[in-house]
Amino acid sequence: MHVVVMGCGRVGSAIARRLEQIGHSVAVIDQDPEAFRRLGPEFTGRQVTGLGFDRQTLLDAGIDSAGAFAAVSSGDNSNIISARVARETFGVQHVVARIYDSKRAEVFERMGIPSVATVPWTVNRLLRELLSVKVSEIWREPTGRVLLMRVTVTDGWVGRKLAELEAASGARAAWLVRFGEAQLPSAATVLQDGDQLVVAATDEISDRVHATVEHPEGGRA
Repeated sequence: MHVVVMGCGRVGSAIARRLEQIGHSVAVIDQDPEAFRRLGPEFTGRQVTGLGFDRQTLLDAGIDSAGAFAAVSSGDNSNIISARVARETFGVQHVVARIYDSKRAEVFERMGIPSVATVPWTVNRLLRELLSVKVSEIWREPTGRVLLMRVTVTDGWVGRKLAELEAASGARAAWLVRFGEAQLPSAATVLQDGDQLVVAATDEISDRVHATVEHPEGGRA
């Protein structure tokens, strides 16, 4: 997959290097050409100097063929604008932004674009949001320990009870969206194709939730 990263600071350069190491093609955008030094001599992806919300700059970075876009510059406004352009103008499916202002981040989440803020888990969280199509974080309470995750039910869980998914992942379902309508599920609810769950979890088990959803065979009794 081709990924465009806007911002070549500590976070952006780390994401770009990690993505390239695991086999993705990467283009990095930054206004300051000196910032690309953070990528190191081993980085072989595109380095594009310009504004991350400028149409031509984005095209030079290959946004028209990108499967994911990360807006991780130091400015909330730039990240918000560029993420919206990537999603709304170029139709990039997996878009995530780093937002420092918690109020702005909350609004941004409602638009369906995940955002991250705190430094310790930024890189791993951004990578998860960019590369995982089945599980994404949508809210985190102020201490950072408890979060809500949006889960798209995978084929291996279709026809199985919600209670099985909860037991295997350790998460607890808050609500279920089926055919576009939200409802409160019970432990006996049988999961259907196209279902989306919002589950509550702690940071410690978030990896387990990802693994359970994406590898459902591990949750079979």
